[in-house]
Amino acid sequence: MLDTVKPSPDLTGFTRAEYDINGVRTVVHTIGSGPELVFLHGTGTFTGFEMARDWAKRHTVIIPYHVGFGDSGDAAAIDTIEDHVLHYMDLFDKLALAQFDLAGFSLGGWLAAEYAIRQAQRVRKLVLVAPAGLVVPSAPAPGLFEIAPQELPAYLAHDPAAALRYFPKVPDPSFDERLGREVTGFAKLIRSEPQGNPKLANWLHRISMPTLVLWGAADRLRPTAQAHVWTAGLPDARMTLVPATGHLVFEETPAAAQHVIDFLAD
Repeated sequence: MLDTVKPSPDLTGFTRAEYDINGVRTVVHTIGSGPELVFLHGTGTFTGFEMARDWAKRHTVIIPYHVGFGDSGDAAAIDTIEDHVLHYMDLFDKLALAQFDLAGFSLGGWLAAEYAIRQAQRVRKLVLVAPAGLVVPSAPAPGLFEIAPQELPAYLAHDPAAALRYFPKVPDPSFDERLGREVTGFAKLIRSEPQGNPKLANWLHRISMPTLVLWGAADRLRPTAQAHVWTAGLPDARMTLVPATGHLVFEETPAAAQHVIDFLAD
């Protein structure tokens, strides 16, 4: 039986900080101690970051909200993947992160890969969890607005109940507003190419650090077949498929967080 969780993320135990990055309010949550692990979140932040509590036993886990997502501010000038990557370059400079481990989920995985292409020397190890961004004609992702609302839980999780527990049981305008803002933010990033960055595959060879490609074996939102394409295009990658798990890898199968711990410790 899955427990019911609050619609808003539980960030008890995290330290919250705000930074002004070129005039943009950027909110960062941190937990734990040890070597730095930066985690870039996906399109919807409503699931929270419970897996970070496991990682925090060995790492200082740093979770920034993307511009236009979560508690971070909006910025009209930041409306492409490249803009977000440059913003993160500035944020990581501000945080004095010389070298660190980097992980990203879905949209955050796309951002992590694009960042690693540009500043490979700063990333010790990379973790890509069901990342967006790679255009795979043989296994395209469903269109952002092609999925009916009632079908979304079955796309997010192998067991729809694992996704439904993150949605409010009664109408919640604040929840809808927050999620709507984030979905709109992602829609801006794929306005010219719904599947991602057509040129991304050309530059995967620059991701030279050891990389873990972690994916739900039953992912429908980012088809699992894409995991094989990512792994084949990366110079030093290993792939792990989590059985009976959809897109929300850590939420549906919390034990999957251990794969990240093991990879970073190896």
